[in-house]
Amino acid sequence: MTLRAAFVPEQGIALFLDVDGTLLEIAALPDGVRVPAALRNTLQLAAQRESGALALISGRSIQTLDRLFAPGMFPAAGLHGFERRDYQGRLSSAAVDTSLLTPVRLALQEWAQRHRGLLLEDKGVALALHYRNAPELEGPAHEIMHQAAAALGPRYRLWPGKCALELAPAQCSVRDAIEAFMREPPFAGRTPVFVSDDSTDEDAFAVVNELSGHSIRVGPHERTVARYRFASVAGVVAWLRERNTHIMRPQR
Repeated sequence: MTLRAAFVPEQGIALFLDVDGTLLEIAALPDGVRVPAALRNTLQLAAQRESGALALISGRSIQTLDRLFAPGMFPAAGLHGFERRDYQGRLSSAAVDTSLLTPVRLALQEWAQRHRGLLLEDKGVALALHYRNAPELEGPAHEIMHQAAAALGPRYRLWPGKCALELAPAQCSVRDAIEAFMREPPFAGRTPVFVSDDSTDEDAFAVVNELSGHSIRVGPHERTVARYRFASVAGVVAWLRERNTHIMRPQR
């Protein structure tokens, strides 16, 4: 893919950006990420360029995204689409009985504490087990998370991540979040562009394709319905910066 990514129109796009693995390199621990001031500035300029039609898409909560990208507050879909904030700042989320997670949370906390290098990330309505610092425990981690998913039943689903597994409400849907954004100003009537590294975002890539948009996968050549690819986080950020410079450059 060329830096300018000429397949993307210069004007009139709705930009949907995944965070970890797309805008930011994945850290050893979720709390270990830092957002450079230059990236905050790049996103602010990109949002200005698109008349506000820029949304962050993440497995993190919207509250966490706001902390990371402060003082910027962008439209966002958090927790894999479970919660959404529109351009007007209105928050919405699916109804879910979080008490179902209580016994599973306690069992997973106890298990993770017995194994050095594991981290159980508690997101309130979701639980993510990280084994990046204990790769030898990948097999046992998958086994116990599949057991937990079976115990929770159809209201929760197991999301595979990069050295992580997450139990999240079955209502989570990045696809639905993007469709909702595309029905509202300032996104409506624009060409959707979705950039993500997550294998769990294949449905979202598919809906962007259906809307005659541009789906872009970040990272190695894994099987995907995305039509284009960036090799790395650095490539995504460089494209955003180059696009800002190219489009906002004064005309002579």
